[in-house]
Amino acid sequence: MNINNFWTKIFGIFGILGGITLFSGDMLFYYDPLNSNLFENMGNASDLRIIYSAVTALLAAWFYMFGVVHVYQAFKPSKTLVKNIIFICFAAITISYGVVHGAFVAIATSSKLAIQNNLDLNESVLLASEANNTLRLLVYPIFGLLSVLFIYQVWKKNTLYPRWIILFFPLIPFLIQDFICKNLSGNIWIIVCGGYLNHILIIFFTASTIALWNKKN
Repeated sequence: MNINNFWTKIFGIFGILGGITLFSGDMLFYYDPLNSNLFENMGNASDLRIIYSAVTALLAAWFYMFGVVHVYQAFKPSKTLVKNIIFICFAAITISYGVVHGAFVAIATSSKLAIQNNLDLNESVLLASEANNTLRLLVYPIFGLLSVLFIYQVWKKNTLYPRWIILFFPLIPFLIQDFICKNLSGNIWIIVCGGYLNHILIIFFTASTIALWNKKN
């Protein structure tokens, strides 16, 4: 795979667009200016909002995959095996973003049915939530492998990235998620924490695009 600097920039922008698209999908599920209970907000969301949110999962997965090509270009100086492993891991993770978000439709519809029929909300969404959490657990080992390889290769200067990109790699914001979300509330909590995982990819792809903007492939 050999693309020029112009397309490297474009693919980086697609990565940013993927994050913005899926963050919009998160807010279609979650956002209510008067309530910060996510299950209740999903249950009170209109059918159209739920459908549109599901569509963003597919669009964002496509956009994120273009972003993976952008990252692949940054690892051109790395050994072929390492470069390919990073590509596969990053692709698997970004695809999972779309799959996990799409699976939230089951939680949203369960919440809606519970509210409409005066059922216990937490019990109604339990199965869908457990299925969603299981999907997430399958991704964590892949993220761990990616993190080790990415940080090591960048630190050893085996990529086109400067070392400062490590500060914007998703691992650090992922590890401090609980700390940040415990100190927020209300609408700000919904916006920041409801779309947190997409925020960290928006930040990463923005930093990555800036870092590679004038790099010669």
